[in-house]
Amino acid sequence: MDIRKLKEELISYCKELGIDKIGFTTAEPFTELKYRLIRQQELGYQSGFEEPDIEKRVTPSLLLAEPRSIISIALAYPAKMNVRVEGKKGERRGIFSRASWGLDYHHILKDKLKKLEEFIITEAPEAKLKSMVDTGELSDRAVAERAGIGWSGKNCAIITPEFGSFVYIGEMITSLPFEPDTPIEDQCGSCTKCLEACPTGALVQGGQINAQHCISFLTQTKGFIPDEFRDKIGNRVYGCDSCQTACPHNKGKNFHFHDEMEPDPEVAKPLLKSILKLSNREFKNKFGYVAGSWRGKKPIQRNAIMALAHFKDDTAVPNLIEILENEASPVSRGTAAWALGKIGGEMALTALKRAQMHETDKEVVNEIEKGLNFYR
Repeated sequence: MDIRKLKEELISYCKELGIDKIGFTTAEPFTELKYRLIRQQELGYQSGFEEPDIEKRVTPSLLLAEPRSIISIALAYPAKMNVRVEGKKGERRGIFSRASWGLDYHHILKDKLKKLEEFIITEAPEAKLKSMVDTGELSDRAVAERAGIGWSGKNCAIITPEFGSFVYIGEMITSLPFEPDTPIEDQCGSCTKCLEACPTGALVQGGQINAQHCISFLTQTKGFIPDEFRDKIGNRVYGCDSCQTACPHNKGKNFHFHDEMEPDPEVAKPLLKSILKLSNREFKNKFGYVAGSWRGKKPIQRNAIMALAHFKDDTAVPNLIEILENEASPVSRGTAAWALGKIGGEMALTALKRAQMHETDKEVVNEIEKGLNFYR
């Protein structure tokens, strides 16, 4: 087998598949990354969504027997909607981050990687392969950086010269000895715009993030959002793009290469009050195909409640009272109580005083008190 020819054929086949960039690297351990991950763990900066075994995150040989190389792929996604919708008083809208526009990117990349695997097996039947996207053990970003897809920016995203950081990435460990590509030199320089743009200061320094403070992480949690972050979430119902939109390397970058990534404006920027009323089935029917639905309905509804408070939307007060008085979830009831206080008005005040008399959950009682404090 001519491994160089196979590499050239793979690159050509990627163009047929609609893969926007491909890179190759060795399957050597990611030694430098290991020490960074240990430090992140010590500082309590991890999100908890990662693979917990650091050795698996940095050692390809623990994931595939006798690995020789890793293939990294990137697909560019849109940065702007072709069709825009705007919110207005009484019809305020939330926003999903760009990584949750269109079909869930996990499905898109896994399909591309599966087809790449089939192509390789046809040419090299003895090859051993293992692909992963996002939820796999390896760090997608570390692989992409070493494979020359882009450099690891200060915003902790892979930045490509062609597409900026608006790319989805995935990888495949292989037993084939593909020649590695050359990594791209860091081009962030002295720029700190992403750090300055981060609403919560989650970007501790260039290339280091405290995930516990990151809005993208916070919008995916299931409990109460800590008080200090509530006002900073704004109208985001899932994810955050502030560190990307601030990046000079993303200026003018907006690619519409993949139809399945095109957003439905009513899903990507949904009416907030409509989210509050969705049943599980209705939520799944409307949002189930996007990446932002993976944690279920409750976090999105909680975030929508906070977004209505952000807008001080008094037309939502009856909806929030309904949640406060009848919702089974303590997080929803409590967040609604806080939001009612934030929005204000006599109707909200009366509802909070009434709830204070009957509520038994300690956390919700605490949130009702926070809501009442806005009147003091």
